[in-house]
Order: sequence, then C-alpha cells, then structure tokens
Amino acid sequence: MRALICVVLLTVTAAAAQAPEVRALGALRGRVDIRRIVPAPERRPGVSDLGTPAPRELPDSRRAVVYLESAPSGAFEDLEPARMRMDQRNETFIPHVLAVTAGTLVDFPNNDSTYHNVFSLSRAKRFDLGRYARGRSKAVRFDRPGIVRVFCDIHSHMSAFVLVFSHPYYSTTEADGRFRIDNVPPGSYTVTVWHEGQTRDSRTVVVPPQGGLVEQDFVVP
Repeated sequence: MRALICVVLLTVTAAAAQAPEVRALGALRGRVDIRRIVPAPERRPGVSDLGTPAPRELPDSRRAVVYLESAPSGAFEDLEPARMRMDQRNETFIPHVLAVTAGTLVDFPNNDSTYHNVFSLSRAKRFDLGRYARGRSKAVRFDRPGIVRVFCDIHSHMSAFVLVFSHPYYSTTEADGRFRIDNVPPGSYTVTVWHEGQTRDSRTVVVPPQGGLVEQDFVVP
C-alpha cells in the first residue's frame, strides 16, 4: 500500500512539474487629459445649413488611443478576425478615431442624403470605394498595422483615422479621457498616447509578477 501511495505522489509531482506555468495578468488604467481643441475643418454649407453656426470642434476630437509599443509574447495566439463600423452621418465620419487589430473588416455605411466616396492614400492601406448613395455600405479589410487616414472624395472637410495594431493591447479613450488595457502579462512596457495623427507622450510602466492594476495618467498640451 505504501509503495502504491509513493507511486501516486511521484506521478502527481511529475505532472505538476510538466504543467505550464500560469502567469498572473495585469491591467493598465488611467486618464488622458487632452487640453487643446481641434478645430473642425471649414465646411462648404448647403442651402439647408444657412444660419446654422459651425461646430467649434470635431466630434470625438478629444479621444486618444493608448497602446503598448511592443506586444508581450503570445499576444498573437488568440487574435480572431473582427468586424467594426465607421459611419458617415451629417457629413462626418463617426467615430473620428477607430482602433482595430490587423485583419479587421470595417464597414462604411452611408447615412446621409448625399453621395459619399470613401478613400485613403495611406501606406498601410490604399483604397477607393467609389461613390455610393444613402442606405448603402461598403467594407475594407485592414490587414497591415499602421495609421490609415480616411477621407471623402466629395466632401473635403470629412476625415478620420483608423489605427491598425498587430496585437490587442490598446484602448481608445472614453469621452472623459479614461482608458483601460486588460490581460497584460507581467513585464516592463512602453505605453504610448496617440492623438490626431501624432505620438503625444510615452511612459514606461511595469506590471508586477503578481499582476494587478497599474495606474498611469497622461497630459496632452
């Protein structure tokens, strides 16, 4: 009987030694304080717009994207193709900033009474969807990491950004500037804030071996 117990204990010990190590995951949380107002591009008004005051700033222009400069090992194992949406409404791209992982399909529905023609000349993704009317939608797959500037060939005041990442460790800030990046393995990382076409700030943060919540705020003057 004693010999049998020893064999069982040795078997359990060997299995435990061979089991993969479970690492605690952490989260990065904070707030980005955007202190400059991005003026809206000059818009050619139609007859129905006469007497209507122009917007003082772009919708969502205070939103930023916070991301890790380099991805932890294993960051690409669970990535699955996704589908997202950038609307065209009131001659505006909504949202103004869209962050996605590589391989994501983005729909561009037209909800205006006028035609739109969505295009980009960016190195990460060049495309031209052609003119299409209200109620129609066309899609683009963003398969390479990078920053894609999106325009409308008909309305020169329309523009937006699609940020394409090769990993899932990024977050678009909420209306109040708050952000959160979950499931970050322990380690030291460079965390970067991007806003309106430029890198605005970078900080080094450390997720401890036991995981947990790491706080980091940013200020964009």
